Amino acid sequence: MVPCPKRILIVDDNKIDVRLLKDILETRGYDTLQTDDGLEAIDLALANRPDLILMDIQLPDISGLEVTRRLRGDERYRRIPIIAVTAFAMAWHEREALDSGCDAYISKPIAIPGFLRTIEAFLSRFPHESSTSFADLRSPVNK
Repeated sequence: MVPCPKRILIVDDNKIDVRLLKDILETRGYDTLQTDDGLEAIDLALANRPDLILMDIQLPDISGLEVTRRLRGDERYRRIPIIAVTAFAMAWHEREALDSGCDAYISKPIAIPGFLRTIEAFLSRFPHESSTSFADLRSPVNK
C-alpha cells in the first residue's frame, strides 16, 4: 500500500508567496490546500485535517495569530503543527507568534533548504490522528 502524501494547508494572502510555497511543497510530493482568508482556513482545517499548516500573520479578515488561537482552542487540533511564515521579522513578532500557539516561525524571504528541513522535522515528529467530528471554531475562543 502506497502511503498518502502529507497534506499542508497554506494560509497567505500574497499570491506570489502562495505559488512559491505550493510549488516547493508539491515538487517534494506534498499535497497542498491554499487560502488567503483566515476564516476559510479554519473551515479547511476542519474539513481536511491537514498534517501541517503554514500561517501568514497578516491576513485581510482576521490575523493568522487569531486563526492559530482558535485552532489551538480545540483539543482535536492542538497537535497539528502550525508554522508562522511571515514578512514580519522582529524578535517580538516571533515571540508573539509562538505565544499564540505557532510551533515555529520562519521569516520571509524563505531559505528553501532550511524551510524544507523545518517542514520535514515537524511532519516526522507530530503525526496526528484523523477525526470525523468537527467543532465550530469560527467564533472566538474564551480564555
